[in-house]
Amino acid sequence: MKALLDTNVLYPTVMREVLLGVAATGAFTPLWSARILEEWARAARKLGPGGEAQARGEIAQVSAAWPRAEVVWKPSLEARLWLPDRADVHVLAAAIAGSADVIVTVNAKDFPGQVLAEEGLSRVDPDAFLLGFFEALPEGVAGVCAGVLDTARRLSGEDWTMRALMKKARLPRLGKALERAAG
Repeated sequence: MKALLDTNVLYPTVMREVLLGVAATGAFTPLWSARILEEWARAARKLGPGGEAQARGEIAQVSAAWPRAEVVWKPSLEARLWLPDRADVHVLAAAIAGSADVIVTVNAKDFPGQVLAEEGLSRVDPDAFLLGFFEALPEGVAGVCAGVLDTARRLSGEDWTMRALMKKARLPRLGKALERAAG
């Protein structure tokens, strides 16, 4: 399965780390575009003066780890597409150009199901997407999440619980399922 990852699931960090960690297990192939990565870098400016530079470093690492993830397309593709928010058409174009099966985004209202279905696509929020993989591959997803939890604890100095970290990362159903499975 190929999944186009929108900017809003690549930035924030925990969500991105879980998504790409699950992708690294072979569960799905991630896709994005140069514009999506640029939006990530610009969004990181709100972290302060070093935010964008840090994001660009993370983008370089992600791009090196996934050299085939970036898709390109002819401008004529975008010209024929429509979405309620014209600024999101590039996401749909990237998904089509990459032969994605799904667009992973938290932005439901700007990706109507009927419009996506006409292109052979669907939209899914990251929590539902990852929960589906957890149900199919519990050990793999739990292992990825445990690694992300360890990193979050180490970098933040806080004693996060899995459920609290996943909730903060806007993955509450995944966090609840992980907690139930652990015990």
